[in-house]
Amino acid sequence: MIVTTKQLFAHAYGKYALGAYNINNLEQVMGLFRGCIDSRAPFIIQLSKGARSYTDKRMLEAMIRAAEEIFPEAVFAVHLDHGDEQTCYECIESGFYSSVMIDASHDPFDENIAITRRVVEAAHARGVSVEAELGMLGGVEEDIAVDEKNAMLTDPDEAKVFVERSGCDSLACAIGTSHGAYKFSGSQGLHFDRIKAIQAQLPGFPLVMHGSSSVPQDEVKRINESGGKLKEGAKGVDPNQYLPASKLGVCKVNIDTDGRLVWTRVHREYFLQKPEDFDLRGPGKVFMGEYAKFIASRNELLGSAGQLDSVRETVTQK
Repeated sequence: MIVTTKQLFAHAYGKYALGAYNINNLEQVMGLFRGCIDSRAPFIIQLSKGARSYTDKRMLEAMIRAAEEIFPEAVFAVHLDHGDEQTCYECIESGFYSSVMIDASHDPFDENIAITRRVVEAAHARGVSVEAELGMLGGVEEDIAVDEKNAMLTDPDEAKVFVERSGCDSLACAIGTSHGAYKFSGSQGLHFDRIKAIQAQLPGFPLVMHGSSSVPQDEVKRINESGGKLKEGAKGVDPNQYLPASKLGVCKVNIDTDGRLVWTRVHREYFLQKPEDFDLRGPGKVFMGEYAKFIASRNELLGSAGQLDSVRETVTQK
């Protein structure tokens, strides 16, 4: 069942956060749905601009529709991740997406509001939820690159004005997370004081954490032992901080890099151990199982595990 992020956030606020997972191919789709059903969790599927152009956006949409039939119990939103204005309009008009993110965070404050407001008006007319972003995360994600020195935490007072003027349904805040696999080399982490300050200005309003992968060192180690050359010692968000953040209004936690690490580890180890094999289905089967276990483990830490039946009852009553 595809629902809006607004519906999911209404159920989650102050209790738990929803995992927002980026997908690019069949194996990720199947692993994601299996993991969420196994952990009885609602979730958010994210499609980036890069994913939509990897083959053809219609291919991803068809796979998600098929998964919805294969896993009829699933309750989830389909969300455009880091969209520009034109891509947002395309997704809104497609009738498939239940949520879009307009990322105008690199524009001046007033222009960010104006762009977001235009997208909100178009989206709300079609019953689609809108996520916006204020502040800038460091790191790299597809075509988004921000040096750590230029990263900027979200100002709580600006956040209040931004939400009031733009009309967005949720706000992605820069609160100490970072995009990509090359994350913190020191002791940096979530700024809980900043989250509290934003919540004080926007009580009851859903907040979003981008760049929230943890970069498990065991995954990096196994990848490098199998021929990889990833930088060791990079740190992401401590996954034990997900639930405390959710109590402060964080309803959506974006996790992408960790899934890529699982994919890379599985494929490097598989072909290292079976150099004579050339069947792509072998590592694909292993990955689907490993990714499902990873998704279920993250849902447990987010607090969304076990919420599926309650969410379905809530959204079907409205």
